[in-house]
Amino acid sequence: MAEDEKFEATLQNILDQKTLKWIFCGTQELEGKTTTSCSLAIQLAQVRESVLLISTDPAHNLSDAFGQKFSKDATKVNGFENLYAMEIDPTSAIQEMVEQSDSNGMMGSMMQDLAFAIPGVDEAMSFAEIMKHVKSMEYSVIVFDTAPTGHTLRFLSFPTVLEKALGKLSSLGSRFGPMITQMSSMMGGEPGSQEDMFAKLESMRAVITEVNSQFKDPEKTTFVCVCISEFLSLYETERLVQELTAYEIDTHNIVVNQLLFPNKSSNCEFCTVRHKMQQKYLTEAHELYDEFFHIVQLPLLTEEVRGPEKLKEFSTMLVEPYMPSQD
Repeated sequence: MAEDEKFEATLQNILDQKTLKWIFCGTQELEGKTTTSCSLAIQLAQVRESVLLISTDPAHNLSDAFGQKFSKDATKVNGFENLYAMEIDPTSAIQEMVEQSDSNGMMGSMMQDLAFAIPGVDEAMSFAEIMKHVKSMEYSVIVFDTAPTGHTLRFLSFPTVLEKALGKLSSLGSRFGPMITQMSSMMGGEPGSQEDMFAKLESMRAVITEVNSQFKDPEKTTFVCVCISEFLSLYETERLVQELTAYEIDTHNIVVNQLLFPNKSSNCEFCTVRHKMQQKYLTEAHELYDEFFHIVQLPLLTEEVRGPEKLKEFSTMLVEPYMPSQD
């Protein structure tokens, strides 16, 4: 990062980095993560050919944010020509995969039990199905509105988990495949169904390996941390930054949401006290991250940011530093 960009309090650096393919936005609940990811996607749509916004958060707030129903299929967002959105439930992907590969019920149950016997493989396989689905799409950049911090870290560790799980499942398949085939035939099942299952698992390996390498490439992937100016949120952000660094995932942008900027003439004691507290933790954030991070400050508004027009208006604050009123 250039010296003159170091303290720029915007996300303009993300818009300028044309090589980015994957952008994650993550935080705890109720800290403006979805509003930030939607706003960033809107700004990216102005400089990229096509943008896909994906929610992997079970809460699925994209529909609420835009006032439009989204599903697991990419849908054009109303009011935009090149912005699409989709909401995926990661926990359902593994069940769909088993059901699709099952021909008689019993075989699918056996393979599901086998897959679930390895801790974390169900979520890892769900991740693989999502990424295979997404990789088949042609979008200039993909923005992830991720689940809260703990789920996000698990999500980003899935490629490693899946690599290990596939190795174990392949080993089990080679050792127990003939026995499963014999049992299946004796019970009237299709002899080749378990081979199809293992083949599908193996086919994920190439996709996951490629995606994993892209996630660790700072030219293609970055993570935007979203927080509020409070102790626990700042602590959680520091933990997230450390975990992302351990996973070798680039992160150099922090969005601080819901900041109070009371007017000088205000007699609101609560506003004044809250503002002082926020400024204290904002100062700590700058001391921690100023050297390596763009820290974007966003205000607490008097109304909800919902619908395409309000999101468009709000999104400008990601690229133009917010200037509070001095009245």
